[in-house]
Amino acid sequence: MPALLQMRGITKSFPGVRALQGVDLDLATGEVLALLGENGAGKSTLIKVLGGAHVHEEGTIEIDGHVTAIANPHDSQVAGIGIIYQEFNLVPGLTVRENLFLGQEGGALRWINARSERERAKQLFRRLGVPIDPEAICGSLTVAQQQIIEIAKALAQDARIIVMDEPSAALTLKEVDSLFAIIRELKAQGIGIIYISHRLDEIFQIADRVTVLRDGTYVGTESIGSLTRQRMIEMMVGRSIDDEFPKEKAAIGEERLVVRNLCRGRAVKDVSLSVRRGEVVGLTGLVGAGRTETARLIFGADRLERGEIELDGNRLTINKPRDAIAAGICLLTEDRKSQGLVLGQTCLENFGLPNVTSFSRFGVLRHRHEQSAFTTYVDSLQIKLTDQNQLAGTLSGGNQQKIVLAKWLERNADVIIFDEPTRGIDVGAKYEIYLLINRLAAQGKAILMISSELPEVLGMSDRIVVMHEGRVTGEITDVVNATQEQVMNLAIA
Repeated sequence: MPALLQMRGITKSFPGVRALQGVDLDLATGEVLALLGENGAGKSTLIKVLGGAHVHEEGTIEIDGHVTAIANPHDSQVAGIGIIYQEFNLVPGLTVRENLFLGQEGGALRWINARSERERAKQLFRRLGVPIDPEAICGSLTVAQQQIIEIAKALAQDARIIVMDEPSAALTLKEVDSLFAIIRELKAQGIGIIYISHRLDEIFQIADRVTVLRDGTYVGTESIGSLTRQRMIEMMVGRSIDDEFPKEKAAIGEERLVVRNLCRGRAVKDVSLSVRRGEVVGLTGLVGAGRTETARLIFGADRLERGEIELDGNRLTINKPRDAIAAGICLLTEDRKSQGLVLGQTCLENFGLPNVTSFSRFGVLRHRHEQSAFTTYVDSLQIKLTDQNQLAGTLSGGNQQKIVLAKWLERNADVIIFDEPTRGIDVGAKYEIYLLINRLAAQGKAILMISSELPEVLGMSDRIVVMHEGRVTGEITDVVNATQEQVMNLAIA
C-alpha cells in the first residue's frame, strides 16, 4: 500500500541560500509525523513547498503513489492538503461559518445558502467532538477555538493531509490536551498529520514517527518508540548536548529585588517575592496565573495600585518603564516580536533605541561608538548576523532574543526579568540562552525567569515561586529534589 504522502529529493534555493537540499519525507494514512529541526533547518520552507507557497526546483511529491504537481496554494488544496500556520488565516470580523467556507462560494452569481453552511459547520465540529457556535464572531473566540476552526476549515476542503505548525505555542495545558484529543480523532478517521513543535515532551505524547531536518538537509526518520529525548536533540543539533539544562550554581548574595504586596485588580493580588544577587528565581503557574502581569508591574508597564518595590534596599517609585530602566531593571517580554523589537528596523537600530543618550554627545548620535558597542555584544552573545544593518525581523527567534538582551545589558541592568525566554526557540538556541542566564547570574545579576515549561523551571532555577489566580501559592527552595507534580499541585491550588 503506497504512503499517503511522499516527498523525494526536494530542493529549494533562494538568492545566495540553499534552503533545502534533497529532503525526503513520508507520511502514512492515520499517522502523526513530527517534523523537527532547529530554526533555519528548513521545516518552514518544506511546508511552504507542500502548501504551494514556494515551488521546489528538484524532487517529486507523490500522494497515494501518484506524482502531484503543486505550483500554488490552490494546487495544494485540490490535492487534499491543509496547512495551519502559527498565524491563523481567519477574518476576525466574520462569523465562524463565514470563515469556514470563505472562498468556496462558487462564483459571483451563486447564492450563499447560510442554512446549509450552518448545518455543515455543525457536522464538522461534531466530527471534531467540540461544540462551537457557527454564528459566533471569530474575533471573540479564544486562540484554542480559532485553531479548531482552522482544522475544521481544512476538513471542509476535504483535506486528507493536515500540517500543524507550532499548534500548542499559545495554548494552556488543558487546551493542549483537548488539541491532542482532536488529533487522535483525526488519526482514527485516516487523516495524516505533520506536527511541527519545539516542545519535545509533546512529541513523545502525540507522534508516531519523527523526521528531523538540519541545515536544509534530511537527517533521518525514526519511530517514536526507538527515540530518547537525548537522541532527538542530537539529531537536531548535530552534536551531543550532555545536559539539556546546563545549570551552574553562582555565588548567591544579598537580596537585590524585593517586592511586597503588589496589587492590580484581579490579575495580581498581594504578590511578594525576592531575588538575590546571582540567583535565578523561576516564576511559574498556569496561563492566567498573573506571572506576566506581575513582571509588568515591576517594570512599570502597568500602573501599580498598591505595593512596594525595592532594589538593593532602596524603595523605588516606578510609574513607567523609564523609571525601572533608570533603576537598573529590565524586562525581556514574552512577545519579543511585538513588544521587544521593531522588526522593520535594523539590529543596530534596535540595540540603540534605549541607549541613544549614552551614545550621543551634545545631542548628536556617535554612530561609531554605537557600532563598536554592538559589535562587542554580537561577539560575546554569539549573535548570528549577516551585518549590523540586517533587519531584526529576519533573524531566528534565538538571535532576536539575544538582540533584546544586548540592548538591556548596555543599560547596565542589575535585575533582568525573562518572560518565557525560550518560547518558539529551537533546542540549540535554548541551550545558548541557558548559558547566557548562567553567565549573568555569575556576574551578580538578579534573574527572575517566568516560564510555563516545568522542565525548564526545574532545570534552571535556584528557587521557584508558584502563582495561581493572581496570588503566590508557594515557594520551592529545594529545587534539586523538586518534581513537576509538586509544582503543579501549587499551580492549581
